Amino acid sequence: VQLVESGGGLAHPGGSLRLSCAASSVVSGIFRWYRQAPGKQREMVAGIGWDGDTFYVDSVRGRFRISRNNRMHMAFLQMNSLKLEDTAVYYCYVYDNGDVWGRGTQVTVSS
Repeated sequence: VQLVESGGGLAHPGGSLRLSCAASSVVSGIFRWYRQAPGKQREMVAGIGWDGDTFYVDSVRGRFRISRNNRMHMAFLQMNSLKLEDTAVYYCYVYDNGDVWGRGTQVTVSS
């Protein structure tokens, strides 16, 4: 499977962005979003299972919402109330007989 992210860009603090992750084939496992800010380690942001069970890192819970469309092999990350510290490259990840990462999409939150 291959993953392609889209939807990143520039937002003001308090603004919103919606990221998309398109998979080249069906993903029966968990879709995860990770992010990596400059000079920091990559961290898991959110994940969603096939049946819709979700989990979030504490720093985004209540502001971000992960969803998926199994028929279209896609996952989404709706990011609201963005903060400066949300600035990072966001990556989509699945495990499919090994680690599969997208190339990432830049999210910049700036006033």
